[in-house]
Amino acid sequence: MKCTKRPKIILVPYPAQGHVTPMLKLASAFHNRGFDTIMVTPEYIHHQIVSRLIESKDQTLSMPIPDGLDKATPRDFFAIEMAMENNMPGHLEAMVRKLDEDGGVVCMVIDLLASWAIEVANRCRVPAAGFWPAMLATYRLIAAIPDLVRTGLISDAGIPQLLGTTCLPDQPMLSTEDVPWLVGSLAARKARFKFWTRTLDRSKTLRWLLVNSFPDEYMIDGKQTQLVKNSKDYHSPLVFPIGPLSKHAVSKNPSFWEEDKSCLDWLDKQKPDSVVYISFGSWVSPVGDGKVNNLALALEESGRPFIWVLGCAWREGLPVGYLQRVAMQGKVVSWAPQMEVLQHKAVGCYLTHCGWNSTMEAIQCQQRLLCYPVAGDQFVNCKYNVEVWGIGVKLNGFGQKDVAEGLRRVMDQDSEKWKNRLRRLYERTMGEEANSRVLSNLKAFIDDLKSITSWSDS
Repeated sequence: MKCTKRPKIILVPYPAQGHVTPMLKLASAFHNRGFDTIMVTPEYIHHQIVSRLIESKDQTLSMPIPDGLDKATPRDFFAIEMAMENNMPGHLEAMVRKLDEDGGVVCMVIDLLASWAIEVANRCRVPAAGFWPAMLATYRLIAAIPDLVRTGLISDAGIPQLLGTTCLPDQPMLSTEDVPWLVGSLAARKARFKFWTRTLDRSKTLRWLLVNSFPDEYMIDGKQTQLVKNSKDYHSPLVFPIGPLSKHAVSKNPSFWEEDKSCLDWLDKQKPDSVVYISFGSWVSPVGDGKVNNLALALEESGRPFIWVLGCAWREGLPVGYLQRVAMQGKVVSWAPQMEVLQHKAVGCYLTHCGWNSTMEAIQCQQRLLCYPVAGDQFVNCKYNVEVWGIGVKLNGFGQKDVAEGLRRVMDQDSEKWKNRLRRLYERTMGEEANSRVLSNLKAFIDDLKSITSWSDS
């Protein structure tokens, strides 16, 4: 594979906001180091981000491929999985071969949740690096599936057999209920488990794994423990922690939705550390209509000012007349400029689903957390937020007493203790020394890539 022009890296994210955003930031990092970067997404994602990429003058080229689904088909997990497995591989392979006609494609970086693309890279004889957009701890839990089955903690269909704990090296005790495929009905859980076992099987051919996390995830009482271990027990590729990528922003956040910036003017009128910010992310529905109603009433009863990110489709779950009643107390928006909100001096607490991007943004902005995990890796993230890093409190439900007690613990107790803990965590994960390790890891990956290709930057 002889490269005669500026080398190309093709990036394939899983088609969801929380995966596309860090992949774009990784693409920007590669572009700044001499690569042409091409991100390949389904057409419906491409149309959502391409205008924002042009507006922000981002140098990554976005290229669409068909997903084969009707426009009216909801893009839920199972519809996307079907499209990725059945419809998209042929289109991606044709695109890769076209882009590589001059031998210029030196690598494909593939989100592990889009593992189908690993097989495309192998067929096209292009070196492939995996990309893990979440905590390495969650990857290691998934990679330990064979051991969990062998020890009887889960069945060969992924269903917990014992309400026990598992302890991987240098990680906190995790429950069998923390595994990320336990979402939805029994059939849905089995299907998600099959998705992960297939992902693991395909990932065995990977030479590298780029992880959107900091090098030392597991810290207790200031002690840093080496988490990255290339053990055959976990079918580990070479692991390069290169995050958190949330810190390395493109000039404009490539959000899929229009941000309502009026909430920033509203925040300017609030007292410091007084506002509760509520957002359950972009991928998983918040909690269901009944719980939307309960949370709404609990926020109203608390009397605290709040900003709540709640899509229009979920507002039917609000009590009748609710928006009018709380107009002076709170603001409900469809989508918010999250980093700007979290950085605002008026915000004193973030009620979050514990998505990884949101967790990293909270650490970057040094915001204390009220944690309500909903699905996937959020349960492991919550465990770290609460039990390892001590930057949040877990919310057990949306009853008025639960919410009031959670807010009291996070916002009214030991304010300086919370702030000091967040400050220390920020320095360890995003400070100068941590950033130096990230840059070193990125350079090490690029150097290893050079060593197996004929590409050179000389």
